Amino acid sequence: MNLIGISINHKTSPLELREAVHLTRDEIVEFIPSLKKYLSDGVVISTCNRTEIFGFLQLHGFDAVPLIDSLISFKPNLGIKTEHFSKYFSCGAVKHIFSVASGIDSLIIGDSQILGQVKESFEISEDLDFSGSVLRRIFETAAKVGKRAIKETTIGEGAVTVSYAAVQVVEKIFSSLDKKSALVIGAGETGELAAVHLRDKGVGKITIANRTIERAAKLSEKVNGEIISFQFLNEQLHNFDIVISATSSSNFIVSLKDVQTAMKKRRGSPIVIMDIAVPRDIDPEVKKIDNVFYHDMDSLKIIVDQNLQKRKDQLPYVENIIMEEMISFFGWYNSLDVVPTIKTMRSFFEEIRQDELEKIKHKLNEEDFSKVEDMTRRMIGRLLHNPTIKLREYAETGSNIKEVTNNTVILKELFNLIDNKSSVEEKKI
Repeated sequence: MNLIGISINHKTSPLELREAVHLTRDEIVEFIPSLKKYLSDGVVISTCNRTEIFGFLQLHGFDAVPLIDSLISFKPNLGIKTEHFSKYFSCGAVKHIFSVASGIDSLIIGDSQILGQVKESFEISEDLDFSGSVLRRIFETAAKVGKRAIKETTIGEGAVTVSYAAVQVVEKIFSSLDKKSALVIGAGETGELAAVHLRDKGVGKITIANRTIERAAKLSEKVNGEIISFQFLNEQLHNFDIVISATSSSNFIVSLKDVQTAMKKRRGSPIVIMDIAVPRDIDPEVKKIDNVFYHDMDSLKIIVDQNLQKRKDQLPYVENIIMEEMISFFGWYNSLDVVPTIKTMRSFFEEIRQDELEKIKHKLNEEDFSKVEDMTRRMIGRLLHNPTIKLREYAETGSNIKEVTNNTVILKELFNLIDNKSSVEEKKI
């Protein structure tokens, strides 16, 4: 199998290079025609943490340099070098694709988004007529690996980002979120993630506060929320059941007194405060106030680390799934050559049988001819039974690949199966 792949990812290069080489959907569509010089069919996968090319070479051999050069030419002047790429060949390429689809090769182990991105990448190749039957089977199996990893293991469970951990803790404190109101302070990347997680969990109302009102408005639109002016933040604090703060302020934004005042107005109704800023935005002394559930980066990081370890503990189970599906795939792939050989071999012997029957057809009565015909059919069946079974077994188990290839070659040479019709005709003469 002359499958080849290259990858620039979080293991091989810094973030600035990964960002620079990232390809949008439109760029992938533009880039694929240049790959057709080297690949008969292929796939380009590009996410925030990886850009990869996989495909079948037009010529025999395993030269990854043209693929790397093509990508560097498409994204010039970025300082990308050959050493920033990992290279994968044949079985190793298949295993890598399966590992990516399962989430175990992601920056965050068990990333749930990568499976959808892998599927979308293959769909682009199909749309551009850049996918053959073997590549299609590889990516269908990759999708199966990803689904099995999600269904049969807990590789994707548990929060492994501080933003998501904060929201999961909120879920445990409040049994229902649909009637709760949340305030997110800060519209940067961390604040945005927290707001999106709150929206996805069905929080009743989300409000954004940010020093730059434009950024607050943009985020509020994304999560179907509202905004409040930063200067009126503490005056409105009592209106929220959930407060998540993630700014870059060097000083406390919310003081102990601010929360004490808010709790009086709330008449003791519980409030959850998640301070996920570094340095902290909220005076940690607020945790001493009754009915205030306070968490900061330290406590949330403990949760994240525990969940990460749980995901790592699932790696052997996912790797077993990958191995099972690789055996299944290569069983199918090996049979691509075996099945035609079996058919050709059976056809070859059947033609000889028919030829010999034709020679005695007029020398026997109908009853005797029927007996001879039945006997020869059973004889050919018994003669070919064992080699047929063995070839199928080797192919379907995905093992003894070299032996399968050798056996099919020997069969073809022994019986001249490449052109069996002419052989039979020669025997007739």
